[in-house]
Amino acid sequence: MKKTMLVLASVGVFASQASFAAAERTGEAVFKASCNMCHGAGIAGAPKFGDKAAWKARIAQGMPTLYTNALKGIRAMPAKGTCATCTDKEIKNAVDYMVSKAK
Repeated sequence: MKKTMLVLASVGVFASQASFAAAERTGEAVFKASCNMCHGAGIAGAPKFGDKAAWKARIAQGMPTLYTNALKGIRAMPAKGTCATCTDKEIKNAVDYMVSKAK
């Protein structure tokens, strides 16, 4: 009986922790919190947000390349930009958001 109660209590704790997991941030939210610093002003060669000419050649490389560059870093941009706490999916969301505004 005690073992059954312990197992049920453990399952309840794990289930409640799962329900409190952080929600995935949107591309816009990640951009505003982390990417805008450089991409808003074009710092260190970062393509400016919404600048169709600056993004055209980058977009032509394909989304897998853009994702890899954002996740691993490129030139002056460190891996994941300035968002060390972002998940890979959140970084991809931010890339999708920036690209959608540059088409």
